[in-house]
Amino acid sequence: MRQKPVDFNRLKRVLVAKLRHHGDVLLSSPLFSILKTSYPHLEIDAYLYKETLPLLEGHFAISQFLLYDRKWKKLPLVSRLFYEVKLLKTIRKRKYDLVINLTEGDRGALACRFSKALYSIGFDPEKKGMFGKKKCYTHIIKHTPKPRHTVEKHLDALRCLGIYPKVEERSLFFHIPEESKKKIESLLLEKGVSPYRFVQVHPVSRWMFKTLPIETVVQVIRCLQKRKEVVVLTASSDPEEMEMNRKIRALAPGTIDLSGQMSLKEFGALIAMSKLLISIDSLPIHLASALKKKTVAIFGPTCEVNWSPYQNKKARIVKGDFSCRPCYQSGCGGSFKSDCLERLSPDQILREAFSLLEISEKEEKLLFKVKANLT
Repeated sequence: MRQKPVDFNRLKRVLVAKLRHHGDVLLSSPLFSILKTSYPHLEIDAYLYKETLPLLEGHFAISQFLLYDRKWKKLPLVSRLFYEVKLLKTIRKRKYDLVINLTEGDRGALACRFSKALYSIGFDPEKKGMFGKKKCYTHIIKHTPKPRHTVEKHLDALRCLGIYPKVEERSLFFHIPEESKKKIESLLLEKGVSPYRFVQVHPVSRWMFKTLPIETVVQVIRCLQKRKEVVVLTASSDPEEMEMNRKIRALAPGTIDLSGQMSLKEFGALIAMSKLLISIDSLPIHLASALKKKTVAIFGPTCEVNWSPYQNKKARIVKGDFSCRPCYQSGCGGSFKSDCLERLSPDQILREAFSLLEISEKEEKLLFKVKANLT
């Protein structure tokens, strides 16, 4: 049955729930932009996990943030219920006309129900999750049977409501404050690194089964160093990620390791100042897409159709030719080692990296000529 379009001119306040990990949240940013530019009168709020706030903080389309702190789950039941009910009451008090739930989980569906909004939309639960979940929505987003980029899946929510965004309207958005830029400039200079003159390598992930073997990363770095490139390693403050980078640095002397030394906004500023990013499938490739930076994105057990660099013509994808991938498994047979990454040749990565670096050199020479002519 065809769903009725919503008359947005009669709406005033909208809540968009995206209760997922960092990369997923950033990939929802075009929805906010399109909704606001289509109907400037709307007041749009975002419902997120607290730790993902920096990904959308500063977004021109968002009025307020409602934050769920996942630390509440570790509290005694009574305390946890107190905070969760308090948040649901806040959602109801905001008197939303429309609630859009971009995740399959129950928490966003509960927000739809408790909001008492005139319209609510979410993905078809397909008999999964809490009882009566489908009744939380006035509009249902159908799942696609084949792989589809996550951004486009998000935008299907708008399509179901009668908004059909143009391709040029779908860009990712990430705001970097000036203080974050200055902090990274200072940090780089302190390490003897010139901004815009380094290659950033991010070989780690919260899901470590997506990482390359240390030996592969080391070979890539050594080849870059032979080319006289300054290499900067990055990771979050997670001990396992930092330990992997420590081992890489020990085998590739001269590498600058900035693991665990930046906030998310500062991390984005670092990517913006790199001449090239080499990263496995993780948040950095999505930040680089938002910032239109040259990127080599490496995929193993995850699907590049769903998670590839979005609308970034400066990005290249490296993946192994295996009939079993993408499998989305935590390594082959649950071993936490993926053969599609273990057997990935450093030459495949370097071929794409050198190609992008050569483009950078040509751009620099052209800019130098232009400046020379102007003077």
